[in-house]
Amino acid sequence: MIGWALRWLLVWCGLAVTCVAIIDRVGGLPARETGSRIVGSTPLPSDARSGPAYNTLVYPSDRAGHVVIEAIVDGAPLHMLVDTGASLVTLTPRDARAAGIDPGALQFDRRASTAGGVVPMAPVTLREIRIGQLSLDDVPAAVIEHLDVSLLGMSFLDRLHSYEMRDGRLTITW
Repeated sequence: MIGWALRWLLVWCGLAVTCVAIIDRVGGLPARETGSRIVGSTPLPSDARSGPAYNTLVYPSDRAGHVVIEAIVDGAPLHMLVDTGASLVTLTPRDARAAGIDPGALQFDRRASTAGGVVPMAPVTLREIRIGQLSLDDVPAAVIEHLDVSLLGMSFLDRLHSYEMRDGRLTITW
């Protein structure tokens, strides 16, 4: 009777090891979502899923539902409004100057459609935009003369793994 029990124990252990090996080879078990998030600009640790690890930043919106992020643009700290309706990262002349771009030397020979109508713009390429631990190089952008606030537009957001606005918080994943 003991021999029979040991034999079945070995068979079941062998099956368990084989199943674990197959699951590991196929891609692992999905990580369990906890639902907890940290609000602020501190990257969250990536989850335990196999495959690429992702970093996450979470920013709260203001009372109007806008998200303003402190970004470092070509070494200059700037406040930027996240705008998924803006095709490009867009700088005010003042913010462009802070980032080392001389607005007087730019050619405002392109046009942009904004909420305020069609306005002249000057295309530029930003060496680096950094928010928290996230850094993107060579970001297409524009300078618009009569802009009130710089915009973090789709030329930045499209290069992320994902971004999502939910429950008054913007989650950025890369």
